[in-house]
Amino acid sequence: MSTPDPPVDFRDVSRRQFIGTASATALSLLAMRSGLASFDNGTTSSSEFLFVEAEGFTHRGGWELDQQSMDQMGSPYLLAHGLGIPVADAVTDVAFPSAGTYRVWVRTRDWVAPWNAPGAPGKFQLLIDGKPLAITFGTEGAAWHWQDGGTVVVGERANLTLHDLTGFEGRCEAILFCKDTEFKPTNDVAALTMFRRRLLGLPDQPDDGGEFDLVVVGGGLAGTCAAISAARQGLTVALVQDRPVLGGNGSSEVRVWPVGRTRQDPFPHLGEIVEELLPDIPERGSMNGSAAANFDDARKLTVVEKEPRITPFLGHRAIATETANNAIIAVVAQSIVTGRRVRLRGRLFADCTGDAIIGHQAGADYEFAVGNNMGSSNLWSTLDASQEQEVLQCECKDKDALTTAFQVGKTAQPFPRCPWAIDLSNKPFPGRAGHTAQAHPARRHEPLANLGDWFWESGFDKNPIEDIELIRDLNFRAMYGAWDALKNVDGLYPNHRLGWAAFIAGKRESRRLLGDVVLDGDDFLKGTAFEDPAYPCTWPIDLHSAHPEFSKDLESEQFISKASLSPEYHYNGPYWAPYRTLYSRNITNLFMAGRNISVTKTGLGPVRVMKTCGMMGEIVGKAAAICVREQTTPRGVGEKHYAGLQELMKQAGRHRVS
Repeated sequence: MSTPDPPVDFRDVSRRQFIGTASATALSLLAMRSGLASFDNGTTSSSEFLFVEAEGFTHRGGWELDQQSMDQMGSPYLLAHGLGIPVADAVTDVAFPSAGTYRVWVRTRDWVAPWNAPGAPGKFQLLIDGKPLAITFGTEGAAWHWQDGGTVVVGERANLTLHDLTGFEGRCEAILFCKDTEFKPTNDVAALTMFRRRLLGLPDQPDDGGEFDLVVVGGGLAGTCAAISAARQGLTVALVQDRPVLGGNGSSEVRVWPVGRTRQDPFPHLGEIVEELLPDIPERGSMNGSAAANFDDARKLTVVEKEPRITPFLGHRAIATETANNAIIAVVAQSIVTGRRVRLRGRLFADCTGDAIIGHQAGADYEFAVGNNMGSSNLWSTLDASQEQEVLQCECKDKDALTTAFQVGKTAQPFPRCPWAIDLSNKPFPGRAGHTAQAHPARRHEPLANLGDWFWESGFDKNPIEDIELIRDLNFRAMYGAWDALKNVDGLYPNHRLGWAAFIAGKRESRRLLGDVVLDGDDFLKGTAFEDPAYPCTWPIDLHSAHPEFSKDLESEQFISKASLSPEYHYNGPYWAPYRTLYSRNITNLFMAGRNISVTKTGLGPVRVMKTCGMMGEIVGKAAAICVREQTTPRGVGEKHYAGLQELMKQAGRHRVS
């Protein structure tokens, strides 16, 4: 097996070489005049270019790297996620093909324009050698596009700075300099991808990442457990995750608290890998949106790194899947920082992406329809700047300034009016006087506890894959609108401020791949006994919909959900769900674990919680080992080797084959 490139260090200053490669490649384009013609909306050019990816900036400052909609808009981008306080500058040095006059284009958008909202809150500047261009970016266009920044005279080298003006979610995807001032870059995603890769000198073919017994795509609890389980059974495993941390919804980036009961009879060892990954914090009600330390990203990574048979590909997103004869041959994953691609070959594959990404790419049968979906959460929290302990524990990007202000007695925290947010000045929402939702009973009547909990959820009538940026942004507009109303209309919380908010959406529902059994909610209620029980389910048939109390006059903008927690949605548990929900019925070497397994809409309710998903992953790892040892398929495990799978289910989670 060939050795893949080492994982990208997201703090490594070697990104300077990435920018240098882009400028050097621009020189070669002088001999590619005909090649450019198909990329520039019909305008040919023999001029010189410099293409700068925002994610390749040497120092990102306070800007966040967001990859969750790159399939739709072509690339990751930088997000000025400052909760109303401008974030620190992102800076980098670049080398131009030659000195002279260049036209500058910045790929960005006005993120509130889809709602025709006023104000363009995501404003930012581009500074070249410390001097801002006359144009303010992020002020026009509902879609991602190239905003014209005018012309600039530069030497052979320059310093670029992204300077956030608001802290309200400005975004920059790339910067293009062109000596032909009439050149107009394309907005077509497919053509732009080709244009981008040519200018950056990226190879047409992916690097060879090697061959593995099992390629796991998705590094949430389901995928991470699948990788560990398979590796401990002796398989070589690639683990692909498109964020720099593992855990998915259960990471410090999203902060949904993992629930579901593990280690249930008659297989009490099932779930031990799940518990190995999770922090040692006793169950004490909802911890959604709590401090990053409670989610302990480092612990998950440490467990994975101790498994020599696992090769992690963090910061890599699966963008293509190769198939032959109804089986997957390889997955191509792209670095969200450098853009380089790697091809991972495998005997078996596990789709643990939640969105069924590789299953969908491979042509696996699936089920999903847009309309009355469960939405996506963006959890958020507040802090009291007059309380020293809260200030000291703050995860704010301006913590030093906040601490200094506290020390000199400046604790007032004004917040600007947000005319571009959802107007909640005269509307109810959880956390406003007299209004609660389904918060934990111990905190239900604490107004601040009703802000930013799991029920702040949107996207009920939208596509959670194609529209994920819009859904996440709708959550932002709800959060900022609510805080504006509390601070500026109700006159409350003068010393409070927004402390933390997720910018990666916590999805609940999207595509579900179909297996030989499609589990339905009625199976839980009736106690349907299947012949191949594999993982225990203990969560109720928990389905979310827009909360009627908070939905008036908010068509397509509902942002509070209601869970189906009444008695008729409960069943006698634990309910052991069948193994046949964990593999594709038409792609012969594809497993799945997580919320994209073979269930109906109602069947999704009990299985989608993270500890349950993690146990699915443990089963997939064990079943994959049987596939390799017995030279069979995932279906073959159930048909001929289920007794062997049960024997592996009796083993301790830390058991390793020699």
